[in-house]
Amino acid sequence: MTRSVAIIGDRFMLPQIFREKIEAAVSGPVDIRSLEYAWPDEPMEHGYAVAGLDGLKEYFGDPGEVVEFIGEAEVFVTHLAPLSAGMMEQLPDLKFVAVSRGGPVNIDMAAARANNIIVVNTPGRNASAVAEFTIGAILAETRLIRVGHEALRAGEWRGDLYRADRTGRELNEMTVGVVGYGNIGTRVVRLLRAFGCKVLVCDPYVQLSAEDVRDGVELVDLEGLLANSDVITMHPRVTGETRQMINADTLAKMRPGTIFVNTARGPLVDYDALYEALESGHLGGAMLETFAVEPAPPDWPLLQLPNVTVTPHIAGASVRTVTFAAEQAAEEVRRYLAGQPPVNPC
Repeated sequence: MTRSVAIIGDRFMLPQIFREKIEAAVSGPVDIRSLEYAWPDEPMEHGYAVAGLDGLKEYFGDPGEVVEFIGEAEVFVTHLAPLSAGMMEQLPDLKFVAVSRGGPVNIDMAAARANNIIVVNTPGRNASAVAEFTIGAILAETRLIRVGHEALRAGEWRGDLYRADRTGRELNEMTVGVVGYGNIGTRVVRLLRAFGCKVLVCDPYVQLSAEDVRDGVELVDLEGLLANSDVITMHPRVTGETRQMINADTLAKMRPGTIFVNTARGPLVDYDALYEALESGHLGGAMLETFAVEPAPPDWPLLQLPNVTVTPHIAGASVRTVTFAAEQAAEEVRRYLAGQPPVNPC
């Protein structure tokens, strides 16, 4: 019997890559159809207030078009397409959904359970990409790469950046605090160890690996990390506990001149308080990859500060992220069609 698979990809998670990986993984007859959406050339929906899509976030696509495209398919593979309770009621044949991201926030998980739809994700798909990007972000600040670049582009030769009282610092003489020790945080720590810096980790729900302990990585509480780090980099998930964990109080506990890096999620930070800490000079600089509102408004005050480096939420974007996530999704589809349990059920 031929099984039916519907794929909605986009211009990052290309539908043809999904198709190639599924065709390579699945041995039996399968009918695959695919659709490509315009993200990231067009912004996704970030809110919760769209009628009929209550509780969903970070999604892209018209619900009616998505339902029509899935049709009678048993398996749905996607990156950003929404799937709400009302949409599931119109898809009685849908039994399995593979979402190629770390968290299926574009899927109503309660409705999926109520409709006996299995949902899987691809945890760690971009962990290596974000970890590498984080090291680059730290170096851009500690070695004044951004400062020198902006000056030279503006026609100014900043010879003063060679002065001992102005030049950057090497990581091997610094203490770096890593908040969050999950898929990404552990990789960041592994890369940092190669630079010879002292590494502090704050995560109350984990234990350090034997390798990290052997190399001198220390597990500390948040106050200890804030007070003793030259660089602080964020890698936790957004939860009720971590939302705006970086605020006026925690910023005040950081060392004067601390460099702050956020390649995780915008809601972790009170950006008004961060602006004050940077504008006052309490923090030496910041590298911000994610924001409270995306796309960031062009008149956003943080974008105007001279001690801030910003990028448009691209830390997890790499060619390997695309192929790795598609491989994970394809393996999940293969297992489902073969009657085997999923590896990463949500």
